[in-house]
Amino acid sequence: MDTETIKTLIERGLPGARAEVRGADGVHFEATVIATAFAGKPPLARHRLVYATLGERMGGEIHALSLKTLTPEEAGSRAGSGE
Repeated sequence: MDTETIKTLIERGLPGARAEVRGADGVHFEATVIATAFAGKPPLARHRLVYATLGERMGGEIHALSLKTLTPEEAGSRAGSGE
């Protein structure tokens, strides 16, 4: 598994989402996902939406995926705050 494949799967599975995926060892990854679909949802529900885009690959080809999930508004406010 590679970062581009994960990025593509997430962005196809969550229309309008933008994903940035990192991970050098091919099994442990970190992703930041920005999507309007996250609005009004708690973190666990957001993560479940992302995991659903990856299906059976989670726990198999993708051993671990650390997620940061943001709405576009949240991402904009963090960018403006220097985070």
